[in-house]
Amino acid sequence: MARTRQRPPATDPLQELLELARDLDLTALADALPDLLHTAQQHSPSFTDFTLGLLRVERDARTQRRLQRGLKRSHLGEVEGLDGFDFAARPKLDPRVVKELMAGRFIAEHRNVLCLGQAGLGKTRIAKALAHAACLPGYSVLCVVTADMLEDLHASQADATFRRALRRYLKPDVLLCDEFGYDPFTAAQTSHLFRVVAARHRTGSIVLTANTGFSRWKALFPSEAVAVATVDRLVDGASILRFTGTSFRTPREIVGAPLDE
Repeated sequence: MARTRQRPPATDPLQELLELARDLDLTALADALPDLLHTAQQHSPSFTDFTLGLLRVERDARTQRRLQRGLKRSHLGEVEGLDGFDFAARPKLDPRVVKELMAGRFIAEHRNVLCLGQAGLGKTRIAKALAHAACLPGYSVLCVVTADMLEDLHASQADATFRRALRRYLKPDVLLCDEFGYDPFTAAQTSHLFRVVAARHRTGSIVLTANTGFSRWKALFPSEAVAVATVDRLVDGASILRFTGTSFRTPREIVGAPLDE
């Protein structure tokens, strides 16, 4: 029977503390320990306060690492957030409602958020801000372009990995489906979309952005029955954010005659 190799005991108490911290996988604490001990020698905190300081260092570092892993898995990319967003330019978008959604109660309640409006009005920015806010307390998030998700599910049928691919879109607490309905859905895409929406209904949240309102959604589906069934589940208990006004996107310069002349 193999014996576990042990290090010889450290002659320096500080070195032994560092080795013990690393043995216990308290890497942040090990890195911060010399400074923490130096501060303790200068200010003489109580035993309780000193111990709290040690554990808080490790807790905060683990929380930050967990957040970074969650953000990486989310595929959110650049997130502008709400700072500087011009709510005055979106007369039908109540900033109080958006800020309330940032608290994440809709995720705990397994409700959806639908961002509807023309291109360039800030739908994706708000949707990503909500998804990013969900990452902060530890919710799992995945951001996808809707067409890419449906192509991935369709392709997975060819190599018999459909169930694994489907789980990828069902597992996160929040699924952000960007650019929903830019093109009509094929019969196969409709089937995949319905399976995702139906499986997540009241079990996980969908944050969705779309350039068209509900009145035009029927034209996206080959079957009105499936359209009604899909939309009904998306809308059930959802918060609907309507974006109106003038596009934030403007050209840098215009050269030549206007296109409408």
